[in-house]
Amino acid sequence: MHVVVVAKKKRICYLPFVEAAMTVRSCKVTITDLEGVAHTVEVTASSLYEAVALGLASIRGNQWVRGIPDGFNPVKVRVTDVPVDHEVKLKDFTQWLERQGNTPKDVTDRKKIREILGLARSATLSRTS
Repeated sequence: MHVVVVAKKKRICYLPFVEAAMTVRSCKVTITDLEGVAHTVEVTASSLYEAVALGLASIRGNQWVRGIPDGFNPVKVRVTDVPVDHEVKLKDFTQWLERQGNTPKDVTDRKKIREILGLARSATLSRTS
């Protein structure tokens, strides 16, 4: 247990919950390029969108990839610790990344993911694709 004083109010933080929320997982990220070829990379991430960002950053740097389409094209994420598949439209990912505010965790997550992708705060994915 950790006690924090914020805005003259005493807050109690239970670290096991905080640590559980920050658990990293091994994932396989699959992205299909402009020629219809699916590319898969293994990453370790603490969130779905972090896995998408790490996958994009890794696959973009590969000479075999012929461009990554924006918009409604899915990015498939398979959690390999306990296999769970996720599919995210790049449009939804981009909208989430460009969204403002919410919780401090959301702000920190977006900042981390922008750094992974090498984006400035106001940059969009299409400018770096």
